[in-house]
Amino acid sequence: MADRVLFISWGSPIPGREERGLEVFNEAIGLQGRLQQDGRTESFNVVLLGANGGGINGYIEVNGSEQQLAALREDDEFTRNLVDASLVVKDLQVSEGYANEGIARQMQIYQEAVGKVPQAV
Repeated sequence: MADRVLFISWGSPIPGREERGLEVFNEAIGLQGRLQQDGRTESFNVVLLGANGGGINGYIEVNGSEQQLAALREDDEFTRNLVDASLVVKDLQVSEGYANEGIARQMQIYQEAVGKVPQAV
């Protein structure tokens, strides 16, 4: 089971670039499907958010191991797709995180750090 996650979020489309935005979105979904099919990632999930007044209109969550996601970050096709996306949407963000068993280790590290900090009453 994947213990890492790559979270790719975006905001509103840049006016006048909506058609290219649809192409880039479809390319991203195709790429993620191929990566999963080839075993280069474990899974992915796509979410489109309704009107919310915030900066995120949608996101792609890519799940895999540390090695899989590190390799993905270095993949030329993935990088090209992010560059293309950055030219058609506002607020493109890529964040790395933990999931499943990866959360337990991170919480252990956090708990150890909390134990070193004097607690206010």
